[in-house]
Amino acid sequence: MPSAAPGRPFADMGIPTLVAIGKATQDVFMRSSKLFEPHEHKGVLYEQLPLGKKLELDEVIFETGGNVTNAATTFARQGLTVEFVWILGTDVSSRGILHALGAEGIGTSHVNVNAAFAASYSAILLAQSGERTILNYRGTLPTPGQLDLSPVASADWVYLSSLGNMTVLRATISAAREHGAKVMLNPAGSELREPVELMALLETIDVLAVNKEEAQLLVRGNTVEELARDASSHCPVVIVSDGPNGAVVTDGTTIIESGLYEDAPVVDRTGCGDAFGSGFLSQWAQGRSLRDSVIFASANSTSVMGKIGAKAGIVRAGTPLHDMPLRERPFR
Repeated sequence: MPSAAPGRPFADMGIPTLVAIGKATQDVFMRSSKLFEPHEHKGVLYEQLPLGKKLELDEVIFETGGNVTNAATTFARQGLTVEFVWILGTDVSSRGILHALGAEGIGTSHVNVNAAFAASYSAILLAQSGERTILNYRGTLPTPGQLDLSPVASADWVYLSSLGNMTVLRATISAAREHGAKVMLNPAGSELREPVELMALLETIDVLAVNKEEAQLLVRGNTVEELARDASSHCPVVIVSDGPNGAVVTDGTTIIESGLYEDAPVVDRTGCGDAFGSGFLSQWAQGRSLRDSVIFASANSTSVMGKIGAKAGIVRAGTPLHDMPLRERPFR
């Protein structure tokens, strides 16, 4: 089993401090009962919109998103101390993102705000089934030295996703290891496009969260369990999710297969993966068992699926939860 940063023992942490680092987005959800329905062509589903037409929408909803701000909201709603680190501009989207984070009690004093930067922006075409097409403007991505990593020095955990390039990712993981903070990585497109470099970093992190398709870019396996087992030889704790089919989680000693927390209507799948990964860490960072962490992760993901946007359904501390069927067995 690989050994990542030693970190601080659970018993000494009290309320964990987490630093969440990565892209923030202004999301605009567009709903239409007639326009955004899938059309299949050669096994692929497409949106079809006529050019040159003015089309009516049923509803437009403004929310904030981005893997990391979604995760930070889970941590904050579970009563953990959270600091968000990124670069943002003075544009309307950037101001909206900072306001939304502050309203959740997430620290933003270490965000680098500069008029030369611009926030990420997504237009999300939402079908009745809950599936969606996302049109994304990535905004300004940081270069080395633009991120204020000083909060990492006092963090128990650092949550990373969508940093934009491998140089920034390596520097951030290095800072976490230097200060004894544990690291959870949810790699996004920019990191996954460099799988060889990303694989070299896996032994320096503590928790890896990927979906099935992402895992197949990094390790061997056809099933979610095979992928999780192979990834476990590189990283101590591995989460491999598979959308509505659930997820497999292992700490190298136990392996757990979970389905949906409960049978609930699908309104919007945006942010469900973020909710599962961050839901798991919100409990694991407090010393909860693998089983309890997976149950909360499933509940958080299912709740998010029932609301529009990646944050509306995130579970708050004190929400009563029930048990759920899990397939739990020894790893070996």
